[in-house]
Amino acid sequence: MSVDEDARWLEWVTKQFESIAGEDKEIDLQEFKTALKVKESFFAVRFFALFDSDGSGTISLDELLKALNLLIHGNETDKLRFLFQVYDVDGSGSIDPDELRTVLKSCLRESAISLPEEKLDDLTLALFESADKDNSGSITFEELKEELENFPEVMENLTISAANWLKPPDSQKKRRHTPRYLTRAYWHNNCRKLLFMGCYVCLNILLFTFAALKHTTVGFWVMLAKGCGQCLNFNCTFIVILMLRRCLTWLRATWVVRVFPLDQYVILHQLVGYAMFGLTVVHTGAHIINFVLLSQTASSYHLWEYLFTTRPGIGWVYGTASITGFILQFLICMMLICSSTFVRRSGHFEIFYWTHLCYIWVWALLVVHGPSFWKWFCVPGFVFLLEKIVGIAVSRMGGLYIVEVNLLPSKVTHLVIRRPLFFNYKPGDYVYINIPVIAKYEWHPFTISSAPEQHDSLWLHVRSMGQWTNRLYEYFRQPEPMSNEPKRLTTNLRNRQHQKGTQEHLFNSIGFNGAVATNKDDTIELTSYKPSRLPQSAAAEGIIQTEQGEGAQLSTKLSENHRFCNIKCYVDGPYGTPTRRIFTSEHAVLIGAGIGITPFASILQSIMYRYRMRKQNCPNCNYSWCENLKDNEMKLRKVDFIWINRDQKSFEWFVSLLTKLEMDQADEEPEGRFLEMHMYMTSALCKNDMKAIGLQMALDLLAKKENRDSITGLRTRTQPGRPDWSKVFQKVAEERKGKVHVFFCGSPVLAKMIKAHCEQAGFKFYKENF
Repeated sequence: MSVDEDARWLEWVTKQFESIAGEDKEIDLQEFKTALKVKESFFAVRFFALFDSDGSGTISLDELLKALNLLIHGNETDKLRFLFQVYDVDGSGSIDPDELRTVLKSCLRESAISLPEEKLDDLTLALFESADKDNSGSITFEELKEELENFPEVMENLTISAANWLKPPDSQKKRRHTPRYLTRAYWHNNCRKLLFMGCYVCLNILLFTFAALKHTTVGFWVMLAKGCGQCLNFNCTFIVILMLRRCLTWLRATWVVRVFPLDQYVILHQLVGYAMFGLTVVHTGAHIINFVLLSQTASSYHLWEYLFTTRPGIGWVYGTASITGFILQFLICMMLICSSTFVRRSGHFEIFYWTHLCYIWVWALLVVHGPSFWKWFCVPGFVFLLEKIVGIAVSRMGGLYIVEVNLLPSKVTHLVIRRPLFFNYKPGDYVYINIPVIAKYEWHPFTISSAPEQHDSLWLHVRSMGQWTNRLYEYFRQPEPMSNEPKRLTTNLRNRQHQKGTQEHLFNSIGFNGAVATNKDDTIELTSYKPSRLPQSAAAEGIIQTEQGEGAQLSTKLSENHRFCNIKCYVDGPYGTPTRRIFTSEHAVLIGAGIGITPFASILQSIMYRYRMRKQNCPNCNYSWCENLKDNEMKLRKVDFIWINRDQKSFEWFVSLLTKLEMDQADEEPEGRFLEMHMYMTSALCKNDMKAIGLQMALDLLAKKENRDSITGLRTRTQPGRPDWSKVFQKVAEERKGKVHVFFCGSPVLAKMIKAHCEQAGFKFYKENF
């Protein structure tokens, strides 16, 4: 560092120290823990002891500067010496196995990782045996330094990440970058959307101009109102077209998708909604100003009569234009506010859902309000009505039942629905589901997480984030209520006999060679359990049927979080998403954040079904490979799957599926693996953090030894922290497997970041928007 930078750093640390130390100019242990934001007290105590060089029980400014100077400005040897002292708890000059186990246990807590004690012992022994080169029973500083040299990425930047508050802000002025919307990459990747938006704006300008010029004789405010009114005729009709989900899904399979931005119809719907709001405000305001001017002239009507009565006779239906105009303004404002992100994402989806149904009243009032709106609306309105009728008919055809439920970590409900014969869909599609026992009139969209090749059932994974999803989770979490029927014992006995028969049929059908017994609490016991084939669902693939009418419900509890049931539901769909394009890509990068893995679960299963169809086996040996062929069905040459989770338990949602995908690729391919998986756990501290370096080294060593990750049980090693997107996409580009398409499902903030990196790398970016 230069002299100026060093002086600036000293000034910054002094300022931070004074804000923490208070009047006594000393930092005690509690203040130290609070400032460093260290979760585990072990590291706070160890760091504090090493910072407190005089053993006074407090840290002075001089002691803090001395320690931080070593950590931030010191060389690798100085930092490694500090790390060794942290691990050497008793100060003996060496690290014994018990000390190392204590440190690793604290590392696990700091990274929010939960492992059994036996696994902790395995991690300790793996690291200790690797570092103890002379088998002396302890690790010296030289041995630790030699071991760390095997991890060059750690040696590059060994820091205490929690001490970032002590680093001064960057004094250098940020470079003036070209605005993202003016870059060549942005225009190249968004050319269809930009062209479409340009045509949309030009059309509105033309409509406004022609309508205004027709009323030049009645004054400026009437011209303004009429121009906005004509634009509203178009926009209120165009927004209907953007709601035709079935038609848009069909158009995705045609050449139209190459011309119009159908993948971004939700964004276009929102933009048209904002345009409608702006036009209605100007339209209403211009009419009010015109009424004020009319009331001040020799007119026989007062202002309030123009605004709130039908006496002036303004409007083509009994002079109701003013009254219907105010009602329309209120409804459109309410729909806009209730459809905003803070309402939909704050657990109040029902508010958005019910207020958005006001579009029926808006269209009805527009027909009464505007004399020419019906001419614009009749054709799109008829198609919309026809689509709704078809949707209701399809959703009510046949009996759909939820036949299995699994309650997964982080309040995720896994629903298994009996798939009707006529239900065909593509990987990544979504459906609207209605479950009368949860809410009779509410429909909610969820991505199908099972593959189309799975013919007997549909999977939905529902994250509890709102009122309806929480009610769904709680409904299946609570024990079954007691029956209140008059002949309860007779009915229960008959049902139990029926259940036992269906259970025996169920387990025989899925390959359970053993006896099935029913307990008093209607749970299932399995004896001589010998599965003959792998079940398709997370637990078991089963269907329990009963003929008890519309609201029939039958629940067979297998465990606290898993049960078979027979609950009526209705499904409307399927509807297409941008992920339908994945099979036309050559190199696909799938990025899921949290429950955003759901569409990719379906896609990955479908990909591997097709992958198996290409797989070839040598007749003379056990060697197998996959032919690198392109066809109309799938052009994929490589798939990179990236799953980012906040905590360890979230990986349990689809770990069985991912394990099966890894088993399908047990053999190396001539050109490398067709599917590569990358797992990231954001709550875990990075490898270059002193509080996690030992744990990450041990996890790496044990993963190489057991060929299995200790956190997920997969062969793929779970990486701590967040992905470095620049390095991720650079590696993808270097593979040169063909044109790269990136598909993302997750938070909007992360989507914006990834999209910016894709534009820099020249990759096509698609996001789930529904």
